[in-house]
Amino acid sequence: MTFEYVIIGAGYAGSVLAERIASQLDKKVLLIEKRNHIGGNCYDLKDDNNILIHKYGPHIFHTDNKNVWDYLSLFTQWDNYHHEVLAMVDGKKVPIPFNLNTLHQVFPASLANKIEAKLLEKYAYNSKVPILELKKADDPDLKMLAEFIYEKVFAHYTAKQWGMKPEEIDPSVTARVPVFIGRDNRYFNDKYQAIPKAGFTKMFEKMLDHPNIKLMLNTDFKEVCTLENDKFLLFGQEFGGKVIYTGCVDELFDYEFGPLAYRTINMAFETVDTEKYQEAATVNYPSNYDYLRITEFKYIHPCNSPRTTILKEYPAEYKPGRNIPYYPVFTDECRSGYTKYLARAEKVPGLILVGRLAEYKYYDMDDMVARALEMFDTRIANDRASV
Repeated sequence: MTFEYVIIGAGYAGSVLAERIASQLDKKVLLIEKRNHIGGNCYDLKDDNNILIHKYGPHIFHTDNKNVWDYLSLFTQWDNYHHEVLAMVDGKKVPIPFNLNTLHQVFPASLANKIEAKLLEKYAYNSKVPILELKKADDPDLKMLAEFIYEKVFAHYTAKQWGMKPEEIDPSVTARVPVFIGRDNRYFNDKYQAIPKAGFTKMFEKMLDHPNIKLMLNTDFKEVCTLENDKFLLFGQEFGGKVIYTGCVDELFDYEFGPLAYRTINMAFETVDTEKYQEAATVNYPSNYDYLRITEFKYIHPCNSPRTTILKEYPAEYKPGRNIPYYPVFTDECRSGYTKYLARAEKVPGLILVGRLAEYKYYDMDDMVARALEMFDTRIANDRASV
């Protein structure tokens, strides 16, 4: 098979683009993945308890983007699922994002009623307010509320996850955990909220089931595709097609400008000899615990089992070659480093960077699918003219 595209990484970005190129352009794609499975961090599998677990932490699909929903629906049926999350605050498990229900659980009724009235006077019902914005409120009661939420729910959790203070992180990250001025306990409010009926891995399998796609697992891309003098060599021969790269961009260029910073998570799965372990799918532990959260997968994928499986997530520093990069670290210094790599990538003909690691940008699942579809339409689809 003669390949016209090489795609490095079989997560959402690489898999969506492989499928589009293969099915819409009828072109040959070599998809290279260093792990022993497809699906990236969304990979799921059944454990010894017959429970479908997410190996790299819980992934809950949600979107308001109908195009993304319709596209993924080509490869899976769905089970409706509305994710709920609790947080341990002063020994009590309360709903988050912090909402009006939470307010009445953590404060005396008279104070909670007073604060609720002020919130509804200042903000629209069912609106979301970033915690750092609420901290700027002039009203003493709202300021007290903001300081309480910041300290009890946000600051310590964020410090554990990112290894830094919230003020040191890009506002786009802190805005992802807002205060919700309403009574909806669901973690997400998107129109479409669901889990692939047979799991994420089965969805990816169907997406990549195309004769134009050749998949190589357990393969570091540098074993078969190398960059020399700004030209790619595939199996030792100069490659004239396009290379779509979804991995760490600093690794692609052998850390020419130094390593970029990422955070990782150490996953600790446990079998518990009880039908249910906790009150919701996920419980966050903002302080006094080494782990960030505990997820119980029977809530996400119900099944008959006398036991249950839980996952404790421990945030950690990323060390190249030793663990998995999960999250780019959004600081001015890191962005400056990425800018150098981006300029370097622009000198390589036929190279396309796409994905959380390659673009050094946080994407939710639906955003990543939307980005890949956009990239296909704007950078790749015109290749059909040469078919």
